[in-house]
Amino acid sequence: MDLEFTHLLLSAQSTDAKVRNEAETTLGQFRDQNLQHFLVSLSFEFSNDGKPTDSRVVLKNSLDARWVAINDSLKSQIKNNLLNILGSYLQKLSHTAAQVVSKIASIEVPRKEWPELLGLLHANMIQPDRPASLKQATLETLGYVCEEISNKDLLEDEVDYIFEAIIQGVPEQNTEVCLAAVRALYIALGLEQGNFLSITQRYIIVKVICNAAMAGDKEIREAVFGCLFSIASTYYNALKPYMPNIIQLTSKAFNGHEEAVVLKALDFWSAICDKEMEIQHSKLQHYHLIEEVLSTLVPILLDILKQDEDQYKDQDQEDGIRNLTMAGVTCLRLVARTVGDAVVPHVLPFVNHKITKKWDWPSRVAATYALGSILEGPNTEKLLPDLTSCLIILLDEMEDHNSHMKNAAAWTLSRMFELVHLPATPFSAVIYVNLKRIKEVLINNLQDAPQVCGAIYFLVKGYQEAGPKSSELMPYVREIISSLTESIVSTNSKIRSSAYKALIKVVMCLNLTYMSDIIVELLFCIMSKLEQTLNLQIISSDDREKQGELQASFSGVLQAIIHKLCSVDKTKLEILKVAEQIIQFFLHVFESPNSTIHEEDMLVIGALAYATGPYFGKYMQEFYEYLVMGLQNLEDYQVCGATVYVVGIICRALDYEILPFSEAVMPLLLKCLSSDELHRSVKPLIFACFGDIAIAIGEHFEKHLSSALAMMQSASEACFELDNNDKEMIDYGNRLKCSILECYSLFLLGFPELMMSHIPDIQGFLKSVVENPRDKSVTKAAQALLYRLADAIGSNIKLLQLFTSDSFCVRLVDECLKSNDEEMKRTAGWIQRKAEHLITSQSPMSLV
Repeated sequence: MDLEFTHLLLSAQSTDAKVRNEAETTLGQFRDQNLQHFLVSLSFEFSNDGKPTDSRVVLKNSLDARWVAINDSLKSQIKNNLLNILGSYLQKLSHTAAQVVSKIASIEVPRKEWPELLGLLHANMIQPDRPASLKQATLETLGYVCEEISNKDLLEDEVDYIFEAIIQGVPEQNTEVCLAAVRALYIALGLEQGNFLSITQRYIIVKVICNAAMAGDKEIREAVFGCLFSIASTYYNALKPYMPNIIQLTSKAFNGHEEAVVLKALDFWSAICDKEMEIQHSKLQHYHLIEEVLSTLVPILLDILKQDEDQYKDQDQEDGIRNLTMAGVTCLRLVARTVGDAVVPHVLPFVNHKITKKWDWPSRVAATYALGSILEGPNTEKLLPDLTSCLIILLDEMEDHNSHMKNAAAWTLSRMFELVHLPATPFSAVIYVNLKRIKEVLINNLQDAPQVCGAIYFLVKGYQEAGPKSSELMPYVREIISSLTESIVSTNSKIRSSAYKALIKVVMCLNLTYMSDIIVELLFCIMSKLEQTLNLQIISSDDREKQGELQASFSGVLQAIIHKLCSVDKTKLEILKVAEQIIQFFLHVFESPNSTIHEEDMLVIGALAYATGPYFGKYMQEFYEYLVMGLQNLEDYQVCGATVYVVGIICRALDYEILPFSEAVMPLLLKCLSSDELHRSVKPLIFACFGDIAIAIGEHFEKHLSSALAMMQSASEACFELDNNDKEMIDYGNRLKCSILECYSLFLLGFPELMMSHIPDIQGFLKSVVENPRDKSVTKAAQALLYRLADAIGSNIKLLQLFTSDSFCVRLVDECLKSNDEEMKRTAGWIQRKAEHLITSQSPMSLV
């Protein structure tokens, strides 16, 4: 079989698809029929340097839970083969062996079935006669093991054993061994629990890291700062003695023009800033690490901002590419927020000296970014005298021909208008006499720098709560809005996107008292722009895409206008006047051949339903088929999600009149929930929609209740099975919990009698929510459900018992009473009083 097996592996690498597929099928059959023999054969092939390399990949991919069922003797044989391969001088072999060993470890270590593994790896590192290739492979293995295994699967002594083995490799003279050790240490720091509690161990680890950074290899220094970043984030209190060394390493990296190392160093200093800002609002000891190195760190950051023309990266770079200058800006911003006024004397002299050097544009760019970076943190009064004169210089810079200069000036103006533009107070960098020039400069440069759109928005936003001072902006608003509107059709995609977002924000922050006429004018302008998109010449798919993009952008602006005008009864009438025109336009778009329903289009319909309320019923018959299309569009989950959201708005607008349409909508929503094709982000929206439908149609929801509750029960269980180490999944879990809690609340509000038999399920879910980690939004939703339960108690003794002992309900009420949120406190107080009243009104025996 050995020769046949070797032949199969060779055939599995064939360039002939037929030969390759036949070999893969045969290998799969062999694996399924006799996994033990298959894995042993693979491990022998793997250990033979002259055999096919494909055996490494096949073996690694063949390990799964079925490993547990294999005979112990055969497992030992395979593991011994793999451990022997770690010493191979062929790096590809040893590298893959390290991955396979860690995969087996992830299965066996939690089951306490490979107790000798860590000892063997430890011995490879501490015995002086072991070759460098074995040490490198061992360190890779330790790193992979730390990735695969949770710290819950290891005893504290085992964690210390791992660290001791890894630290042995950091001082190695062999560059590859040292690099492997530092990389393994970075991974291990993620599971370490006890090492930094020991002063001796702390000293050893940080010392060896800093010593490794003195190495000549750039990759090692980059990896070292990765470790320091991990230490900064987790063990802040261990770093104080080593700050002089670390600042020296940062300076050395910058002076050596090692961009990758400097970026990692900036991550470290940014992490220290984040930690110290967090500590400012806690009882933890504050070591003021940033203040201690301020006089050395800030000059390094300022030098990072001052790049020469060859080093300076264009700000029009592709999204996602990290820029050293902007990383320096981010770090300086965090430093300013961390130390406040203390940063000013280290930065302002540089700004004042460099910002006027017309012949030295890199210095001017650096000074401009530096100014924008310290606007948040220090006291505004300390900065204001300098800002008034700097504003004029920034406006001059906006007219510079150098694109870097213009980008820097636009960014800093945006920051200035965001943070120190307060027209209603004496502390504003913008004064009325400068307003006309500011407007002209921003509009004239709107097509040159996307940051200008942000500056325009923050300039307008400053007048939102300025009272009578808002009138100062009125002469310029029309021109500002017109320029942003025209920029939505720019050929530059970044300008288009920035202008679209800025226009929506500008609309939402305009003061209706003074500027309602301007918003109404914009309403008709945007309607005209939308109608013009129907007349665009469509020859190619690119033309169709451009048309769809323009319609989506103008629809987004229209949605914002509708919401803004609806916020006041007087201006709401303007929407009612054009409602027919708006709905007919979108119905025409939806029914056009080859047209696509966009998320923004659907949301405009939702905004219109909100604005018109019960009057929207007259459009429902025509719109209904497109509502169904949106709910059935599982592939484009954003459209599906927007449609679900709009269903909820229409329910609130039409109330009971939604009943005939709900008969078909509910099965579609249930089908969406059952589909594996639909993106998970839509599911919380569907549960929220259930609640809206239930409130609208009341007890007519009974026919759908059992199906809806079954879906909610299934989702309730899934909430607590999500990966708690994945931030995205945690956020999703919180949204899902909120939507289920809110749906239960609305069911109890709409038909409490029908829900009485389902109280145990509600109680079980609420108990799990209270007893598990959650964010504030989930706590609020849980409290709201408890409020509904308290309201529904009546004479129900079983429900009343929820509040008569140290139950999860009592704990939740106590938690909310101690909250800083006044609304949560008030609601908790009501629940407590309601429960106390009902308890005292019952006879003592009835509660036993």
